[in-house]
Amino acid sequence: MKVVILAGGLGTRLGEITKKIPKPMVTVAGKPLLYHLIDIFYNQGYKHFVIAAGYKKNYIINYFKTMNSSTYYKKDNNFFFSYPKDLKIDVIDTGENTMTGGRIKKIKKFIDDDNFIMTYGDGLSDVNINKLVDFHMKNKKIATVTAVKPPARFGALTISNNLVRQFREKNITDESWINGGFFVLNKKIFDYIKSSNTFFEKEPLTTLSVESELSAFKHKGFWQCVDTQRDLQTLEQIFKIYKKWTF
Repeated sequence: MKVVILAGGLGTRLGEITKKIPKPMVTVAGKPLLYHLIDIFYNQGYKHFVIAAGYKKNYIINYFKTMNSSTYYKKDNNFFFSYPKDLKIDVIDTGENTMTGGRIKKIKKFIDDDNFIMTYGDGLSDVNINKLVDFHMKNKKIATVTAVKPPARFGALTISNNLVRQFREKNITDESWINGGFFVLNKKIFDYIKSSNTFFEKEPLTTLSVESELSAFKHKGFWQCVDTQRDLQTLEQIFKIYKKWTF
């Protein structure tokens, strides 16, 4: 099963940092967030990644060119990297101004299986990916979102019987389960995305919740996104305590 990572946004809330580099290339403990994400999945047996790039995509491409033993080819502004131990990384140009849903739509032709994993390029977690995938397969819904419970400043989920009954955008009064990324999606999801301007977190997820086609995998372990410089400092401290590299 392929892993899609959305890595094309502007990341404006990180200020000066993302004026020079794309947000997923911001470093924590000496490695880009994108590296840490790949590390999370690779350790659990997932070895083929589709990076939906856009803003300053050349920083991502050049980084993967410099990784040990890389071989690659270019086709239609897309780069396809291969590494030892079956690691494959496809960097797909999804446009600088494309919204999250549009980026997913633009990688459709690179998805071979009926289901694929999708997450954002700025959130890390110790979620058990294999259990997440098993949960998705068992529930047989179009989409499964990993629900987490950090401080209330993200899109909130109302969950009943492992189904998302309501999907609400950011609200500072929410103290509930939120969208933590780490989705498993059936290819039917492409039918819910109208255009490059579609925000995945709005109409697609709202519609799926109304249709009882969005299930929630509750994760109570570690989860941290990098939305601000304060988040970045927090994650840096966490990595000083326990993180080790594996590839």
